[in-house]
Amino acid sequence: MIGRALILSTLLRALSAAVLILVLSGAARADQPAPGFVRVEGRNFVTPDGKPILLKGISLGNWLVPEGYMWKFKVALSPKLIGRAVERVLGPQEAEVFWRRFREDYVTEADIRFIKAAGFNTIRVPLHYALFTTDARPGAEPRFEGEGYRLLDRVIGWAKSAGLYVIVDLHAAPGGQTGINQDDSPGYPLTFYVPAHRRLTVALWRHLAQRYRDETAILGWDLLNEPISPYHDMDFLNPRLEPFYREIITAIRAVDQNHIAIMAGGQWSTNFTVFGAPFAPNLAYTYHKFWAALTRDQVQPYVDFSNRWNVPIFLGETGELTDDWNRAYRELNEAHNISWAFWTYKNLDSSSTVVSIPRPDGWDDVIAMADTPATARPIPRERAIAIFEQYLAGLNLEKANINWSYLASLGLADGPAALKQP
Repeated sequence: MIGRALILSTLLRALSAAVLILVLSGAARADQPAPGFVRVEGRNFVTPDGKPILLKGISLGNWLVPEGYMWKFKVALSPKLIGRAVERVLGPQEAEVFWRRFREDYVTEADIRFIKAAGFNTIRVPLHYALFTTDARPGAEPRFEGEGYRLLDRVIGWAKSAGLYVIVDLHAAPGGQTGINQDDSPGYPLTFYVPAHRRLTVALWRHLAQRYRDETAILGWDLLNEPISPYHDMDFLNPRLEPFYREIITAIRAVDQNHIAIMAGGQWSTNFTVFGAPFAPNLAYTYHKFWAALTRDQVQPYVDFSNRWNVPIFLGETGELTDDWNRAYRELNEAHNISWAFWTYKNLDSSSTVVSIPRPDGWDDVIAMADTPATARPIPRERAIAIFEQYLAGLNLEKANINWSYLASLGLADGPAALKQP
C-alpha cells in the first residue's frame, strides 16, 4: 500500500513537472512573433528564414513631419510654424491644396522602388500624431482617424511589394517628447508632464499595433524619436523614460506580439544610461549621432550595451555631412554589427541627401515671409502659386537631382547603371 502511494506520488510530481514545462514553453512561444516576421535573436535582427540581417535604411523625413531647416527656414522650424508660413504666402485655400499635393507627391511608389533599386533594405517612416488621431475632449475617448492612415497604408503596401522592411517612427508624439521644434512641441517635452498626452501616446501606439499586427512588411515600432533634449530637466525626466517605454510596450504587446519594439536613448537618442536590463523579449535599442568624430569611442558605449545585454543596436539617424564622413562612420558602425538608417531621403537643394529638390525661383521671398513676416514684402498671389508649383514639380524623381556620390558613400548604387532591377 505504501509502495503504491509512493509510486502514485512520484507519478503526480512527474506529471506536474511536465505540465509546468508545457505551460512555460507555451508562454515562451506566446512571446515570440508569428512566422513571417523579422525578430530579435541576441545581437542580431533575424529574417523570417532565420538569417541575420544588417538593416540598411533611409528615413522619409519631412514628408509627414515637416522640419523647417529642410525648407531653408531659420525661424519657422516646427510643423505648426511651417504650416502658418505657407498659409501666409498662399492663403488658406491654396495652402490646403498645397499640403494635400505635398503629401501625395513627396513619397510615391516610384520613390520606394528607387530606394529598393539603390540597395536599401529598410525605410523608416516618421509620423506626426495629429495625422492619426484627434485630441479627445476631457473625459472622452480619442478618435483614431485622419489622413495619415491612408498614406501609411499606401507606403507600407509599396514597400512590401518592393521587398523593403518598414520601421514606423513616432517623430512627433502628443505634447512633444523632445521639447524642440522637430516634435512640434511648444518648446518643452510635455508628453512627460501632461497625463492626457501620455495616455494618448500609449493609446495611439496600441491602436497602430492592433491595426498592423499581422503586417509582415513592418519590422518594428520606433516608439519615441529623440526623447528629452539636453536643454530640459534631465534629472527629473530621464528616470521617467524607461517606465514610459514599459507602459507603451505593455499596451502594444496586449494586441501585437509580432513586431520589434525599438527604444531610443535620452538626449536626442544618445544616452543609454537611462536603460536597465531588457524587460521584455524582442526589443532593440536605437541611437542617433550626427557629425561625430570617426573614432571607436563614438560607438563604444552602444557596443558595450549591446554586448552586456545581448541585444541589437540600430543607428536610427545619421548623416548630413560629407560623403567621406558618411562612408567612414557607416563602416565604423558596420564593423560592430550596428544596423543603420541615414537621414534623410529627400531634401531641398542639398548634397547630403539621396534626392535633392531643385530650389524654386523666388524661394528667398518665401523664406522671408516664413521667418520675418512683419518686414517681408508680400508675394503676389499668382507668383506665390507659381513658386510652390515649382517646388511640387521638383518632388518628382524625373525633375529632382540624385546624389549618386551620397548613395555610393553608403555602399549602394553609385550611378544609374548600378541600380538593381526588380
